[in-house]
Amino acid sequence: MSHKNANKKSQVKLAEATAIRNKDAKENKNRQAVWIKKWHLEYEEELRFLQIELMKMQQSMQASGKRVLAIFEGRDAAGKGGTIKRITAHLNPRSYNVVALAKPNETELSQWYFQRYTSHLPTAGEFTIFDRSWYNRAMVEPVMGFCSDEQNKRFLKDVPMLEELLVKDGITLFKFYFSVSKNVQKERFDSRKTDPLKQYKLSPVDNLAQKYWNEYAIRKFQMLSETNRTMAPWTIIRSDNKKHARINCIKHILSNMDYEGKISAKKLLPDPKIVISGIEELQHMEKNLMTPDKLHG
Repeated sequence: MSHKNANKKSQVKLAEATAIRNKDAKENKNRQAVWIKKWHLEYEEELRFLQIELMKMQQSMQASGKRVLAIFEGRDAAGKGGTIKRITAHLNPRSYNVVALAKPNETELSQWYFQRYTSHLPTAGEFTIFDRSWYNRAMVEPVMGFCSDEQNKRFLKDVPMLEELLVKDGITLFKFYFSVSKNVQKERFDSRKTDPLKQYKLSPVDNLAQKYWNEYAIRKFQMLSETNRTMAPWTIIRSDNKKHARINCIKHILSNMDYEGKISAKKLLPDPKIVISGIEELQHMEKNLMTPDKLHG
């Protein structure tokens, strides 16, 4: 193994928030100086600031009984899980729920498609996050042949009606699609193969994500076309830079929630280059569907 490769494999990242916790530490013989980039320290400071706002939001939800459902979708390795982890890091675990369902069993396959999801909808004061959701039937299932064309078409027709019912019943619904470019997705897959702390993330479906890149793009366009509605719009998060994606996703949630002690709207304004409306994404895709290399992912 070359010296360069040996150094690359021996690199260890600081645990998040380590830098901000120790930035004012005094030098002594028991401490080791570690150099980090200034933007990383700025990221940790802003993330902590936003996580305090999330805690304030949750406390207000508990007092008012507000129900929130956030759906996280996107291509594999797009950064959904990391963002969810930062959102929930300091929340009261009694009042949030992250739902990441495994593939359906025989009983669930015989049920109404939405049945295993609706049992996890938020109750009063609860913030529920779907780490992948019923939208599996819009992209992964049809691309991988796990559902029929008829099932896919029926889903796209039915899901807007279901989401309209949820919103009318008082649930605040966020629908996020994390958009990662093909090259960055490949880099992240390669990283998972060599990092023992990330290998659990690899799956047979991941291995086909690059092969079926264009097929996923077509299904994404169909999904947005059929399900981006006024009452339940999609929000696209550009996630080639994971840290920017996390910060701006949190800002979008906070800026669209009313809660006691909320800071000024200016401080919660997302970057328009990172947070894109479903309509804007559809326009971008319509323009570039015949040139897939120009699509964002």
